[in-house]
Amino acid sequence: MDSSQANPLKSTATPSLVEDIIHLAPKAKDGHFDELRGHSSSLLPHWKTFFEQLGPSGLSDLDQRTLELNRQVRDNGITYNVYADEFGPQRPWSVDLFPLIISPESWQEIQSGVLQRAKLLEGIIKDIYGPQTLLKEGLIPPALVHGHPGYLRSMNGAKFQNRKHLHIIAFDLARAPDGKWSVLSQRTQAPSGLGYLLENRNLVARQFPSAYEQMQIAPLANAYRDLIDALKLESPAGANAHIALLTPGPYNETYFEHAYLARYLGLTLVEGGDLTARDQRLYLKTVRGLEPVDILLKRLDDEFLDPLELRADSTLGVPGLLQVIRAGNVILANAPGSAFLESPALLGFLPAISERLLGEQIQLPAMDTWWCGERAALDAAIPNLRNGAIKPTYPNGSGHQNYESALGGDLSQAQLDEWVGRITRQPDEHTVQTYIPLAQMPTWLNAFNLNDASLIEPHSYMLRVFALSNSSDGWQVLPGGLARIAGNNSGIASMQRGGSSADVWVQTNYQNPITEQQSHQANPTKEIVMRKRMVTSRAAENLYWFGRYTERSENILRLAKLYLENINSEYTPSRPLWSWLERLCNLYGLVPEGVPSHFDQGDIRHRIFERTLINSLNASENVTSVGYNLSAMKRTASNVRERLSPEQWSTINHCIENFQKDCQKASNFHDFSSSLAIDALKQASSSLAAITGAQTDRMTRDDGWQLLSIGRHIERLSFLTTVLDSAIEMGLLFNPNVDSSGYTALLNLFDSTITFHAQHQQSREIAPLLSLLVMDDENPRSLAWVSKALRARLSKLAGTERNNPDELARGVTNLLDYDLYKISTADASGNFTDLRYCLAQVSQSAWSVSDEISARYFNLIKANAYSVQI
Repeated sequence: MDSSQANPLKSTATPSLVEDIIHLAPKAKDGHFDELRGHSSSLLPHWKTFFEQLGPSGLSDLDQRTLELNRQVRDNGITYNVYADEFGPQRPWSVDLFPLIISPESWQEIQSGVLQRAKLLEGIIKDIYGPQTLLKEGLIPPALVHGHPGYLRSMNGAKFQNRKHLHIIAFDLARAPDGKWSVLSQRTQAPSGLGYLLENRNLVARQFPSAYEQMQIAPLANAYRDLIDALKLESPAGANAHIALLTPGPYNETYFEHAYLARYLGLTLVEGGDLTARDQRLYLKTVRGLEPVDILLKRLDDEFLDPLELRADSTLGVPGLLQVIRAGNVILANAPGSAFLESPALLGFLPAISERLLGEQIQLPAMDTWWCGERAALDAAIPNLRNGAIKPTYPNGSGHQNYESALGGDLSQAQLDEWVGRITRQPDEHTVQTYIPLAQMPTWLNAFNLNDASLIEPHSYMLRVFALSNSSDGWQVLPGGLARIAGNNSGIASMQRGGSSADVWVQTNYQNPITEQQSHQANPTKEIVMRKRMVTSRAAENLYWFGRYTERSENILRLAKLYLENINSEYTPSRPLWSWLERLCNLYGLVPEGVPSHFDQGDIRHRIFERTLINSLNASENVTSVGYNLSAMKRTASNVRERLSPEQWSTINHCIENFQKDCQKASNFHDFSSSLAIDALKQASSSLAAITGAQTDRMTRDDGWQLLSIGRHIERLSFLTTVLDSAIEMGLLFNPNVDSSGYTALLNLFDSTITFHAQHQQSREIAPLLSLLVMDDENPRSLAWVSKALRARLSKLAGTERNNPDELARGVTNLLDYDLYKISTADASGNFTDLRYCLAQVSQSAWSVSDEISARYFNLIKANAYSVQI
């Protein structure tokens, strides 16, 4: 049998395709290493293999793959926001279709050098916060340590027996024109990229499954699991250690990555306000009380960690955290005080330090670096300014001179002379590093809307690789990385400057490489350790309001649709119905107060209330519109992003985006605005049904979900009691056999029309209506069912049996205690006094429960909320 028939994924491109690619793809610019060709005129072997695996379609479907890649980015909600804004648009993550492919030989060079540097940096920080031998022997100038704001004197004497200071280190690498790798910088405080590179792998490998399999690409999952195991090994709690990931919050530019890593690694995502330090221990504030935290992965810089000892205006950290660290009662990855290692000036001293601490010559060199604070280095740096990069020795905003890095080659002679003067006046503030043109990798340009541009174009890139802890004294290099691609005509690879990213494929020499899925199965079975998912008070409050805003959006959406459908129906609704609907629209903020009523207008302006409603559907000023509540729903959901599936988050985004577009159409086309607005509301209603379905069927029934459900039920009780009470007050049910429009509208708002007709056919009596809407404990839209479900959720949350509810659950009015005959019978004046009293009790109990939940679970003002869970 022919081999290509046996394995259709191994279909091979014709030699002409490879030749076409050689002609299609321009060579790298002069002075740049060409990743596609190296130093030859033909494709390097790994790139030849990659293109051979494209199959018979060759390059023809790469545009479609690009569209699919971008769609996945949008659907997964992958964002990177340079300036995160609560109300501003989120910037989608940018990833190129082609991966950066690294051969086994090249990776061996990187891996051995990064491992050595990781050991070296750990040795340096242990010495600096210990005996300080390097300072005493003059191997590091004291100004680069004691003068650096990232050196924390308060960390001297901290207990680090058998523990590392560093667990995650990022190295930014550049490839020189000769193909050799060099270190440009290192990040130790809170290096970003571990989450984005995982998503890049998921996205790009899916586009090239045959190439990924055939090229024997190293999997990533093992390294992450080994990191978590190494952290637990250092903790006295061992396998039972509670690990949390500390984030600055949802407005941080890399918050997506924080939420993604927390979900992927199974960590509790926390903000500073979720934690508290007591008796030199770190605790998490949960709805069940205080839970100890053993390990903290931090995603914010050191200066924000503890307002008591570091930056006093920080609201991101935990007061007293440094004392907990000094006592050795929590492991931080990475430990505070490592920021001085990030100074570019330190790179020039590492070769000598390596020989002193490790007895080894440095394997992976850095770019030639001169700290101008030394006279000899200053004299050597000045002549190299034209071919160098001028960098600040200390971070911006640290009390030192603030300036942006500059490339000498981009400066005029006058500017260069000005820099010489600045450096001479304050030499210690400046570090000069040799600049080399970054290597260039092939990128795919989408052919759509391009004229004569090349489809494969070389772009400069920088490679970030990660050294991760994998045992008490060992390191590993994550077999991959994050390639940051420079924008057009830019020599600087930076996401902040509009650059892109690429997945990094590391080839292995194994004949049968382990896949990501197999790597999980290869390990021997360990004892299963289960930890109940903790719900912080902040997450609980956001989930509660996520539920409320979801329910509120559904309710007012149904109200707006009912109004528009009635005003555009073939039947003329009664005046009581109009007055009732307009009153509800005012009450729930769909239309501002003061807009003339439908019945107050003449022929010219009689549709002004309707037009205002349509124009306000997505407004955010003076009204609490459907769009406003949908956006509020999204904001609360974004605060618990790690608890939502990508599909659920995508549905929320699509719902809002489509509703905004549909509302814009309805506002623009006046002749069809009502019809378009109704269509917009119907589409949003369908999306909300999917969102509520995901809340019901795709979320674990933990304390957070109970509160989400409680929020929905409280909101539903409030809305339905208000709707029914106002209908009675305004006489909508005065004589339903004569005018049934109010009767029908009530069934619509209670979403119970089909059920009513199935049970009572075309009846227009009051008793059947109230039986279904108030007393039926099997109708999920009835007050009795909602009250019963609310009591059940409260009992579950409190940990009590349903037949023995706690005080909070008992506070919810039980509708079954009321008599149907009494509440459906009007008094001598035609008023339903018993029914209105019943509705008032239900509404009041719902709001009392809401206040009590806030006090007990969110604000923690109840005494038992401060108990420590053992």
